Amino acid sequence: MWELIKAGGWLMFPLVICSIAALAIIIERGIRLQHRKIAPSGLVQSIASTLHQGRITTNQLSELQHSSPLGDLLATGIQHAGGGLEYMTLQMQNRASTLIHRLEKNLNLLGTIGNIAPLLGLLGTVIGIIESFLAVNVGGNTDPALLAAGISQALMSTAAGMVVAIPALIAYRHYQRKVADLSVEMEEQAGILLYIMHGAKHPTVIDDSGAHGSSESVHVPHTSSIISNSVFAQKTAQKSASTPASSSNSPVKPSQP
Repeated sequence: MWELIKAGGWLMFPLVICSIAALAIIIERGIRLQHRKIAPSGLVQSIASTLHQGRITTNQLSELQHSSPLGDLLATGIQHAGGGLEYMTLQMQNRASTLIHRLEKNLNLLGTIGNIAPLLGLLGTVIGIIESFLAVNVGGNTDPALLAAGISQALMSTAAGMVVAIPALIAYRHYQRKVADLSVEMEEQAGILLYIMHGAKHPTVIDDSGAHGSSESVHVPHTSSIISNSVFAQKTAQKSASTPASSSNSPVKPSQP
């Protein structure tokens, strides 16, 4: 292995560093971006009964926040429900942007490695071929076998660049798509929370830490127009918009005698 690296020239060393970095990112993202760790199934439904009762303890809220990124997003919505659904939605959108940015950690670096690795390999090949022809011109040796040996060694850097770039690009596209799918899942779960909170009757966050026994009332106004404007509830709003009106607004004329 070491002989192959030496034969490829000095540009093989940056390729080795890129391969180590790409492998580390692929393994790390593979562990972090597991669906059960990011957006556990049925998380909203598990807290629906508590929200419908109108009370949730601070310990339950803290446990929800630290359970997963989706739990963090839902806890943010519950914490800011007292400001109304419009304010709650805005805070959830801001928190979602931060969480998605964290999910994309190191993916840009992985994509960059996949793009520059072939270029480094090609550069190594070009330099190797130039050195081979210079050696022939300077030494006056016209043996094709020696020239072919120098070119074959120079091509090793191109092969190494392809070996590094192909897995890196495949993993980059895969994780990019996975982050997009997780984002959609989190958006749908957040939309469900908005409707659960809309139906709850004045949920209260109870401080059960034992310090003062204080409680904070979280008022949820029943304003369906705010929900319909929510980014998280677009799909449901479109379905609601297609429902025919239950009553007519036209005035009723009195009957003529």
